[in-house]
Amino acid sequence: MRILITGGLGFVGTQLSNRLLEKGHQVTVVDHAPEPRPYTPSQVRYLSADTTRPGPWQQAVSDQDVVVNLAGASIFRRWNAKAKELIYSSRILTTRNLVDAFPSGRTIHLLNASAVGYYGPSGDGFLQEGDPPGSDFLARVCVDWETEAFKAAEKGARVVAMRFGIILGKTGGALGQMIPAFKRFVGGPLGHGRQWFSWIHMEDLLGAVLFVMEREDIRGPVNFCSPNPVRNETLAHVLGKLLRRPSFLHTPGLVLKLVMGEFGSVLLEGQRVFPGVLLKNGYSFRYPEIEKALAQVLL
Repeated sequence: MRILITGGLGFVGTQLSNRLLEKGHQVTVVDHAPEPRPYTPSQVRYLSADTTRPGPWQQAVSDQDVVVNLAGASIFRRWNAKAKELIYSSRILTTRNLVDAFPSGRTIHLLNASAVGYYGPSGDGFLQEGDPPGSDFLARVCVDWETEAFKAAEKGARVVAMRFGIILGKTGGALGQMIPAFKRFVGGPLGHGRQWFSWIHMEDLLGAVLFVMEREDIRGPVNFCSPNPVRNETLAHVLGKLLRRPSFLHTPGLVLKLVMGEFGSVLLEGQRVFPGVLLKNGYSFRYPEIEKALAQVLL
């Protein structure tokens, strides 16, 4: 198949490109860097573009079989007004421009990233795809992001909103922020540590993307997370055990909010999310348990 990935030089896009090439697909990557990375495979067709703006890059959309939209500024930063605007606009405008480029009457499969932040802060109940959204900033971003993506269905596209949990992988993401603190002997739970942490191993994320891509009967929201979420204190304990570092030093919530702004509050809350659609359709997780997942990442 011909597959276009926006945000394709990022944490997920880089590994997804490699996996798709291994499967024999033709891959086009669109990202904002002037040139592809040194490690970008030569088989990848690369387009440099600001996807928040209409432009010639949109011409590449119409002849694709699948579009995987991963574009969006990282949320792992201090949230001030400027950062929040960037987080919002990078997602909404890119998705809007993508959908505008979709031809009418031809089925293109749009796999659009979203996040479990859609559900907002929640308690101990399991959240599944049919549950309503939250009302905080991240939930509003996800709602508007998915709304723009689902407009492609009006042109005949199959649309899947991929609600990612926290991705555990070797080359970045949340662990890239956490591991250095543990190695300096200052790692531990965030705040009280009782908040839920819905996560997915990178291998399962890639596997689930391919699974959904091939299952044309799957559409709508899909939770991309392990069936076994853990509390933040459990994550810290397992990470400390595997790194042979202490994990009892709590980061006070007030400090986290001062350093990270509104994002600090997000880290002190959480969602207990269940991958109902993936399990119902027969996806088998390679790393459903947190200790085995982290051990593989830390090898």
